[in-house]
Amino acid sequence: MADDWKTDDPFVDPDDPAAREREQRRLEREEKRKKREDKRSEKEASKKPPPEPPAPAEPPKPPRTPEQEFWDEDPEPVEPPPGAAPKTAEKAAAPAEQAKPVEPVGKPAEPAKKAAEPAAAPPPAKASKPEPEQTQEQKQPKPAAAEAAAAAAAAGAAADPAPTPAPEAPIEQSWEAEPPAPPDPDVWGDEGDPSKARTARRGDGAGGGKGSGGTPTGLRKYHPFRIAAVIVVFLVIWFLYALFQPFHSDGSDPVQLKIPKGASVSEVGDLLIDKGVIEDPILPISGSTLFQMRVTLEGKRSDLYAGNFTLTKDMSYGSAIDALSTSPVKRTTTVTIPEGYTRSQAAELVEEDGVPGSYTKKTVKSKFLDPADYGGKDAKDLEGFLFPNTFELKPKAPVTDLVELQLKDFKKQIKKVDMKYAKSKNLTVFDVLIIASMIEREAGIAKQRKLVAAVVYNRLKEGMPLGIDATIRFATGNYTKPLTESELAIDSPYNTRTTQGLPPGPINSPGLDAIQAAAHPAKSDFIFYVNKPNTCGELAFSASEEEFEEDVAAYNKAREENGGNEPTSCGE
Repeated sequence: MADDWKTDDPFVDPDDPAAREREQRRLEREEKRKKREDKRSEKEASKKPPPEPPAPAEPPKPPRTPEQEFWDEDPEPVEPPPGAAPKTAEKAAAPAEQAKPVEPVGKPAEPAKKAAEPAAAPPPAKASKPEPEQTQEQKQPKPAAAEAAAAAAAAGAAADPAPTPAPEAPIEQSWEAEPPAPPDPDVWGDEGDPSKARTARRGDGAGGGKGSGGTPTGLRKYHPFRIAAVIVVFLVIWFLYALFQPFHSDGSDPVQLKIPKGASVSEVGDLLIDKGVIEDPILPISGSTLFQMRVTLEGKRSDLYAGNFTLTKDMSYGSAIDALSTSPVKRTTTVTIPEGYTRSQAAELVEEDGVPGSYTKKTVKSKFLDPADYGGKDAKDLEGFLFPNTFELKPKAPVTDLVELQLKDFKKQIKKVDMKYAKSKNLTVFDVLIIASMIEREAGIAKQRKLVAAVVYNRLKEGMPLGIDATIRFATGNYTKPLTESELAIDSPYNTRTTQGLPPGPINSPGLDAIQAAAHPAKSDFIFYVNKPNTCGELAFSASEEEFEEDVAAYNKAREENGGNEPTSCGE
């Protein structure tokens, strides 16, 4: 180990063995590090590929004429004269022979030596002997030789005093891709180049982001008309889906439904909506309207049956139409007796509903009710006790079943009426039924029922004839035409113009409201009333005969003005 380290460091102690040992270890580490770096360099050199040859230089283009510069055209190739072609070839051959290919890395000495030999002593040319075939390495440096030949040709042309035409432009060999063909308008349409179509669709093309005509092309597909058309198409599809309900279920819970006789299609649709058989869609059109449209489209407006049906909730329109256009199985017979109908009038309805038997005969007496129990000892029939209502009978049930239901219903309803006031006036239940039957015919509107009852009570108290024409109509059977003088003077206990007190029995079957009014009349002094002209069922009440005569005069005047007909507004 050298001892020069002692002189370099002024603070070293040459006699310190520890210092010498440290220096020895440092030198060993440096030597090992150098060996590792040398090995790494050798490995990288063995793995490194040989350098690629330089890219061939593009030969210079001949100069262009001023016309070509103006029109931005390439120069036209000029053919040299016949005598100048060999001279140009000879001048181009010499530099071509001097240019040699670039040899690969790793053998620099031998190729350089071979290249120098032909330059020092070129061999004599032998025309008869063919040239030896070139190897692959000799064929490679074509671009360098071509560049040297072009430079030599340019130098020879400058040294030649005689004017010669411009040399023929060398053929350019380029590995660049051919320029794309112009877009075919038949294929791409008005958008033109497909590379620009993307820009046009984004709306940021040339011309400030506008397409042809200065309109933003990005907004073309969002034109208001297109948006409106999409909305219209959507609404039409939604409407057709709501109308035809292609994926609608057949419903679940059963619903009992009765279609009245003579009901129109719109009424049937409203009834289906009320019962929940069909539902209203999420549209400004109601479900009843859509039901009518479906019935019309299927041509079944006149094919819907009346009667009792068992349908389901939330049915489709088609299923409901199919069910209602099929004749229902008649399981019961429905009979409705309106309030104020007489036995003869009710008999006609019962016969129309197909109930077998004579209603008139079966309503004279019955084991289910005795009028004497209610004060009607002299009652000749069950008039007044046949409670008006709607009744369901079994198929082909006899008329006695209907009479039984009516009498049982009367017994149930009469218990709801308090008879204390009537009994205080010495009136029986039978008397209340007589008064109620007259109220049912005389009172045109509900609010006047108790006023009519007050007039009856006041007249009975004063001992005056009731003078109610409804009793005369019952005796004559004339319920529609004006009463004649002979009818008004008929000799009958039901003629309350000539007979004092109550008639012998009820003149119809009153409802519960009329019975309640007869049992609880209004507190009033009225003893007269007459029809109020030009109204529908209203009465003009009066407490004195003078007021009554004025009301009668007004009624007769209006009747004369109406051509002798009753002055009413009910038909308007």
